[in-house]
Amino acid sequence: MELSRRTLLNIGGGVLGAAALPRWAHAETYPARPVRIVVGFSPGGAPDIVARLFAQWLSDRLGQRFIVENKAGAGGNMGTDTVAKAAPDGYTLLLVAPNDAINASLYEKLNYNFLRDLEPVVAIARTPQVLEVNPSVPASTVPELIAYMKANPGKLTLASPGVGTGPHMVAELFRTKAGVDFVHVPYRGAGAALGDTVGGQVQMIFTTVPSSREFVRAGKLRALGVSTDAGSLQLPDVPPLSKFVPGFEASFWMGLAAPKNTPPEVVAILNKTVNAILADEAVKTRLTEMDTRPMGGSPADFKTFIAAETDKWAAVVKAAKLKPE
Repeated sequence: MELSRRTLLNIGGGVLGAAALPRWAHAETYPARPVRIVVGFSPGGAPDIVARLFAQWLSDRLGQRFIVENKAGAGGNMGTDTVAKAAPDGYTLLLVAPNDAINASLYEKLNYNFLRDLEPVVAIARTPQVLEVNPSVPASTVPELIAYMKANPGKLTLASPGVGTGPHMVAELFRTKAGVDFVHVPYRGAGAALGDTVGGQVQMIFTTVPSSREFVRAGKLRALGVSTDAGSLQLPDVPPLSKFVPGFEASFWMGLAAPKNTPPEVVAILNKTVNAILADEAVKTRLTEMDTRPMGGSPADFKTFIAAETDKWAAVVKAAKLKPE
């Protein structure tokens, strides 16, 4: 039996239309089932807290469950690898953080390419690191600290949660930009590093305000400078480090990414929703309590930001000749 040209064209059009349906239907109904947000760290830290807040806010707005899944290991690489290899359907997302930009150059061999294998969705927020010292350090300002460190190179010790972590990298940036020297003491976790700084076993630390605020207010730590030009929302009297160290700027930032080739319509839905969440006054208040400023913007904005951060930390890794633990 022979089919006419018109019949064939109609059949062909129907097939093509059917093939196109899943993608558009996906975008129109997304999310149709629970979405997981992978966090490459253990529960309780800043990335986990922010992920859980946004998971709830996304659930409320999109009418589907967003579930946080912690995959700690290898400095966050395990979680990133999981998402890089997941199906590009919008149902597996990654909470991206500075560790991703840092690890791209810190680790010689990764099972994924951070810039190539992940699709930036939206920047969420950023929080500053604060340079704090034990009260035994004879310095009450950043200029006094720099002068003391230059007169006593290598005398002060600085704690961090580990080699290549965000606080360590900010410290190495400070070492380079300020032209000072110190002994880095890596710990396995932020709590231990902060505890020993309070106790005087080490003298300096870069940390977030929420984790150290009560120690500062109690006089057990002295906050000298904030790592961002915008300063601290919770410690407004502490000056930006860039006031004394030209060109110094660093923050702990977070955002969402998806596997490469995730449908742009799905990325657009997530981007639009997160931007709407960030504009909510109640959300702004909650973030302010965490000393965190909203970011937002387009996927292209976040992609540009991520690329710049990756280049920035690659230069620090190279200058400090860092190797993962």
